[in-house]
Amino acid sequence: MSEAAFKVNLKPETVKAVDELIGRYPVAEAALIPALHKVQDDLGWMPAAAMDWVADKLGLPRVRVYGVTSYYTMFRRKKPGRHCLEICTNLSCSLMGAEHLRDYLCEKLGIKAGETTGDGRITLEEVECLGSCGTAPVMIVDDEYHENLTPKKVDAILSDLELRDKGSADG
Repeated sequence: MSEAAFKVNLKPETVKAVDELIGRYPVAEAALIPALHKVQDDLGWMPAAAMDWVADKLGLPRVRVYGVTSYYTMFRRKKPGRHCLEICTNLSCSLMGAEHLRDYLCEKLGIKAGETTGDGRITLEEVECLGSCGTAPVMIVDDEYHENLTPKKVDAILSDLELRDKGSADG
Protein backbone atom coordinates (compact mmCIF):
# COMPACT_ATOMS: atom_id res chain seq x y z
CA MET A 1 0.00 0.00 0.00
CA SER A 2 1.32 3.45 -0.87
CA GLU A 3 2.35 5.88 1.85
CA ALA A 4 -0.43 8.29 0.79
CA ALA A 5 -3.06 5.53 1.05
CA PHE A 6 -1.75 4.76 4.53
CA LYS A 7 -2.09 8.43 5.54
CA VAL A 8 -5.79 8.39 4.64
CA ASN A 9 -6.22 4.98 6.26
CA LEU A 10 -7.58 3.22 3.18
CA LYS A 11 -8.14 -0.50 3.36
CA PRO A 12 -5.88 -2.51 1.03
CA GLU A 13 -8.97 -3.81 -0.77
CA THR A 14 -10.02 -0.23 -1.54
CA VAL A 15 -6.63 0.55 -3.04
CA LYS A 16 -6.86 -2.65 -5.10
CA ALA A 17 -10.40 -1.78 -6.26
CA VAL A 18 -9.27 1.68 -7.39
CA ASP A 19 -6.33 0.14 -9.26
CA GLU A 20 -8.75 -2.25 -10.99
CA LEU A 21 -11.05 0.65 -11.89
CA ILE A 22 -8.20 2.55 -13.49
CA GLY A 23 -7.38 -0.52 -15.58
CA ARG A 24 -10.93 -0.65 -16.97
CA TYR A 25 -10.77 2.73 -18.66
CA PRO A 26 -8.64 3.90 -21.59
CA VAL A 27 -8.15 7.26 -19.80
CA ALA A 28 -7.53 7.33 -16.04
CA GLU A 29 -9.76 10.40 -15.55
CA ALA A 30 -12.77 8.31 -16.57
CA ALA A 31 -12.33 6.38 -13.31
CA LEU A 32 -12.58 9.55 -11.20
CA ILE A 33 -16.18 9.30 -9.97
CA PRO A 34 -16.13 5.52 -9.41
CA ALA A 35 -12.80 5.87 -7.56
CA LEU A 36 -14.22 8.63 -5.36
CA HIS A 37 -17.18 6.38 -4.53
CA LYS A 38 -14.85 3.52 -3.52
CA VAL A 39 -12.81 5.80 -1.27
CA GLN A 40 -15.90 7.36 0.31
CA ASP A 41 -17.44 3.92 0.87
CA ASP A 42 -14.28 3.00 2.78
CA LEU A 43 -13.87 6.20 4.81
CA GLY A 44 -17.48 7.41 5.06
CA TRP A 45 -16.52 10.83 3.70
CA MET A 46 -13.94 12.61 1.52
CA PRO A 47 -11.27 14.34 3.62
CA ALA A 48 -8.73 16.47 1.73
CA ALA A 49 -6.04 13.81 2.09
CA ALA A 50 -8.32 11.28 0.37
CA MET A 51 -9.05 13.67 -2.49
CA ASP A 52 -5.32 14.30 -2.85
CA TRP A 53 -4.69 10.54 -2.94
CA VAL A 54 -7.28 10.04 -5.70
CA ALA A 55 -5.84 12.93 -7.71
CA ASP A 56 -2.31 11.56 -7.41
CA LYS A 57 -3.47 8.02 -8.19
CA LEU A 58 -5.23 9.16 -11.37
CA GLY A 59 -2.54 11.67 -12.33
CA LEU A 60 -5.01 14.55 -12.17
CA PRO A 61 -4.65 18.07 -10.84
CA ARG A 62 -6.01 18.16 -7.30
CA VAL A 63 -8.27 21.06 -8.22
CA ARG A 64 -10.07 18.75 -10.67
CA VAL A 65 -10.88 16.25 -7.90
CA TYR A 66 -11.88 19.03 -5.48
CA GLY A 67 -14.15 20.46 -8.18
CA VAL A 68 -15.94 17.14 -8.69
CA THR A 69 -16.41 16.49 -4.98
CA SER A 70 -17.72 19.99 -4.37
CA TYR A 71 -20.12 19.86 -7.35
CA TYR A 72 -21.80 16.53 -6.59
CA THR A 73 -23.73 16.38 -3.33
CA MET A 74 -23.17 12.62 -3.13
CA PHE A 75 -19.63 13.27 -1.93
CA ARG A 76 -19.38 14.26 1.72
CA ARG A 77 -16.65 16.80 2.35
CA LYS A 78 -17.36 16.95 6.08
CA LYS A 79 -17.33 13.96 8.38
CA PRO A 80 -20.96 12.89 8.81
CA GLY A 81 -22.79 11.56 11.82
CA ARG A 82 -23.51 7.85 12.21
CA HIS A 83 -26.71 8.38 10.24
CA CYS A 84 -27.05 10.54 7.14
CA LEU A 85 -30.44 12.01 6.28
CA GLU A 86 -30.59 13.56 2.82
CA ILE A 87 -33.84 15.34 2.07
CA CYS A 88 -34.65 16.44 -1.45
CA THR A 89 -35.92 20.00 -1.81
CA ASN A 90 -36.04 20.13 -5.59
CA LEU A 91 -39.23 21.28 -7.33
CA SER A 92 -41.42 18.16 -7.06
CA CYS A 93 -40.48 17.51 -3.46
CA SER A 94 -40.88 21.19 -2.56
CA LEU A 95 -44.36 21.26 -4.07
CA MET A 96 -45.21 18.26 -1.90
CA GLY A 97 -43.94 19.87 1.33
CA ALA A 98 -40.27 18.90 1.56
CA GLU A 99 -39.23 22.29 2.91
CA HIS A 100 -41.74 21.96 5.75
CA LEU A 101 -40.35 18.49 6.50
CA ARG A 102 -36.79 19.86 6.41
CA ASP A 103 -37.79 22.54 8.91
CA TYR A 104 -39.57 19.90 11.01
CA LEU A 105 -36.40 17.76 11.05
CA CYS A 106 -34.25 20.76 11.93
CA GLU A 107 -36.52 21.54 14.88
CA LYS A 108 -36.65 17.91 16.07
CA LEU A 109 -32.89 17.45 15.78
CA GLY A 110 -31.89 20.93 16.99
CA ILE A 111 -29.68 21.56 13.96
CA LYS A 112 -29.78 23.29 10.58
CA ALA A 113 -29.49 21.54 7.23
CA GLY A 114 -25.82 20.77 6.63
CA GLU A 115 -25.11 20.18 10.32
CA THR A 116 -24.62 17.19 12.59
CA THR A 117 -26.26 16.73 15.98
CA GLY A 118 -24.06 17.48 18.97
CA ASP A 119 -23.85 13.80 19.88
CA GLY A 120 -22.60 12.92 16.38
CA ARG A 121 -25.58 10.70 15.64
CA ILE A 122 -27.32 12.40 12.74
CA THR A 123 -26.26 14.60 9.84
CA LEU A 124 -29.04 16.35 7.91
CA GLU A 125 -28.32 17.35 4.32
CA GLU A 126 -30.52 19.17 1.85
CA VAL A 127 -29.93 17.73 -1.63
CA GLU A 128 -31.08 18.26 -5.18
CA CYS A 129 -33.27 15.68 -6.91
CA LEU A 130 -33.12 12.13 -5.67
CA GLY A 131 -34.93 10.95 -8.79
CA SER A 132 -38.14 9.89 -7.08
CA CYS A 133 -40.42 12.77 -8.08
CA GLY A 134 -43.51 10.56 -8.31
CA THR A 135 -43.20 9.65 -4.63
CA ALA A 136 -42.32 13.11 -3.31
CA PRO A 137 -41.35 14.21 -0.78
CA VAL A 138 -38.42 11.83 -0.49
CA MET A 139 -35.41 11.41 1.76
CA ILE A 140 -32.49 8.99 1.81
CA VAL A 141 -31.59 7.69 5.26
CA ASP A 142 -28.34 5.73 5.38
CA ASP A 143 -28.63 4.93 1.64
CA GLU A 144 -32.27 3.78 1.94
CA TYR A 145 -35.08 5.68 0.21
CA HIS A 146 -38.09 6.86 2.23
CA GLU A 147 -40.90 8.19 0.07
CA ASN A 148 -44.25 9.95 0.42
CA LEU A 149 -42.97 11.45 3.65
CA THR A 150 -45.14 13.02 6.33
CA PRO A 151 -44.20 14.31 9.79
CA LYS A 152 -45.54 11.02 11.20
CA LYS A 153 -43.27 8.98 8.89
CA VAL A 154 -40.31 11.21 9.80
CA ASP A 155 -40.99 10.57 13.50
CA ALA A 156 -41.04 6.81 12.81
CA ILE A 157 -37.72 7.04 10.95
CA LEU A 158 -36.11 8.95 13.83
CA SER A 159 -37.49 6.43 16.35
CA ASP A 160 -36.12 3.56 14.29
CA LEU A 161 -32.67 5.18 14.20
CA GLU A 162 -32.76 5.59 17.96
CA LEU A 163 -33.73 1.93 18.42
CA ARG A 164 -30.93 0.81 16.09
CA ASP A 165 -28.41 2.88 18.02
CA LYS A 166 -29.59 1.49 21.35
CA GLY A 167 -29.48 -2.03 19.92
CA SER A 168 -25.91 -1.65 18.67
CA ALA A 169 -24.83 -0.15 22.01
CA ASP A 170 -26.37 -3.08 23.90
CA GLY A 171 -25.03 -5.80 21.64
